[in-house]
Amino acid sequence: MDGVLADFAAAYHEIETRLVGPSTPSTRAGNPEEEASEESEDEETARTRAKAEEEARKTEDAARQAEGGRRKKEVRPSEHRRRRDLVWQAIQETPDFWTTLKPLDPTAVGRIHEMMVRHRWEVFFITQRPATDGDTVQRQTQRWLVEQGFDLPSVLVIAGSRGAAAGALRLDYHVDDNAKNCIDIKSESGAKPLLIVDPSDDMTAISARRLGIGTATTIDECLTILEQASVNRAQPNLLHRLAKLVGWH
Repeated sequence: MDGVLADFAAAYHEIETRLVGPSTPSTRAGNPEEEASEESEDEETARTRAKAEEEARKTEDAARQAEGGRRKKEVRPSEHRRRRDLVWQAIQETPDFWTTLKPLDPTAVGRIHEMMVRHRWEVFFITQRPATDGDTVQRQTQRWLVEQGFDLPSVLVIAGSRGAAAGALRLDYHVDDNAKNCIDIKSESGAKPLLIVDPSDDMTAISARRLGIGTATTIDECLTILEQASVNRAQPNLLHRLAKLVGWH
């Protein structure tokens, strides 16, 4: 959902700017999956993570002192964590937050619905969003998809590996903006993963293709690829040519 269909990053940075000021160039939006994982982690894992963050802060302080304070303008790991915690607290206290996100491509969800009907696809929207005030994550996500033009959406809120879910559902294809999820899909299921990569990130695209993970730069491009795969399903030569072009093997 997030980073593929819904523009979570824009909403995150908007809240961050309102609460603690504009983000630095090196700051990225929080990851809903990471936040959900931290919510469910046990006490020992939480202590280990906190210790690692403290060590990172000490390393940053030592480096700053060694450079005579020249790095004063940089944001310390502990400050990044403080900002992130404040933003996530605001997100989780916002009733039905997941229904408020804007689409990355206003036509994408409607196009998925039209292609689903035309090609008789079974479509599942998989997410690992953390809970917020209001409706459950599943109902919030369903309402958002309906508003974007997809009736009766199948939304799966999961914890853990995407690959296990893809294997259980016997998916043919999976679209994601997270390389780790695509690796899980590739190793734990028979689905062909399709990773959305920024056009300027050649290194990630090359690495993904070496692993047999297909790449595209937008959700629109992904849908065009999936449409071609459906049309060419009965023509092995064309399907092989498409797989080679995309990066699947």
